[in-house]
Amino acid sequence: MTTLTPFTIDWRMRDIIRANSLMLMTLSRFGISLGFGNATVAEVCERHKVDIPTFLTVANFCSGRSFEPTDVNISSLIVYLKGAHNYFLEFIIPRIRHKLISVIDADGDEVGYIVLKFFDNWVDEVRRHMDYENNRVFSYVNALLEGTAPADFCIDIFAAHHDSIAIKLEELKDILIRFAPARNGDLLNSVLFDIVNCEDDLNMHCSLEDKLFVPAVAALEETVANDNDDADEDSTDNLRDSDGRLEILSPREREIVTQIALGKSNKEIADALYLSVHTVTTHRRNIIAKLKLHSAAAITIFAVINHLVDLDDINL
Repeated sequence: MTTLTPFTIDWRMRDIIRANSLMLMTLSRFGISLGFGNATVAEVCERHKVDIPTFLTVANFCSGRSFEPTDVNISSLIVYLKGAHNYFLEFIIPRIRHKLISVIDADGDEVGYIVLKFFDNWVDEVRRHMDYENNRVFSYVNALLEGTAPADFCIDIFAAHHDSIAIKLEELKDILIRFAPARNGDLLNSVLFDIVNCEDDLNMHCSLEDKLFVPAVAALEETVANDNDDADEDSTDNLRDSDGRLEILSPREREIVTQIALGKSNKEIADALYLSVHTVTTHRRNIIAKLKLHSAAAITIFAVINHLVDLDDINL
């Protein structure tokens, strides 16, 4: 099996499109217009103020080429994801619906009515899915980028419920192939072709969120959590209020408090307790919210006061 050479900054943008015509949609979602002549990736991205490593990561990922997920700029990736949402909701899905209406008789044909109803219900699901990402998930990430970590959400919550929204298109294809009326053959094939492309595009979109967006946000969460640990934000009142309140922590949270007091990083805690780093970050955020203690030093004092660790075990 031949391994494709990754796109780099020196590739001409038009050669990237020649290598994979689907890159036209990638350009659009980044807000890059055509008419760039023989300009390179670096030149085109700079002209349109698009983060170059993020563009290359997305382009290579979508083209089945090797990529470096650590090169992703989250703000730039959100621009891309929002552009994809707009494409699905405002362009391709309405176009498919328009073609469906031309192919079927939703008023006089029972099958046609069921097909259109099925499609419209799916569209409602897609809109809710993407509105949730636009309004809840991206707002949370923007707060992280500003250095704050809202305690009521984490990227693990999003990842745990992030299912593919293209599955029902597979069912719709099957329904049309098996039961659609024989008339308008060319138009029916055209709408089926659009459904196939939309399904592939949605699957790629969801996979990109899972493999690029979620890990990037998880890394950002850890960075923000560590930064908050370094900030001396804890008052004497908070320490006094937390004294003796061990019962408000779950057994797992107590274990993590102990590990923090011993000076362990999130990665070291995850390895010691057989958890993911994402899960440790979530528990750590919950501990901060419950105890109102934002630095590792204050959490260490809490652990000593409540006999979770011995003073001799702490590396001062």
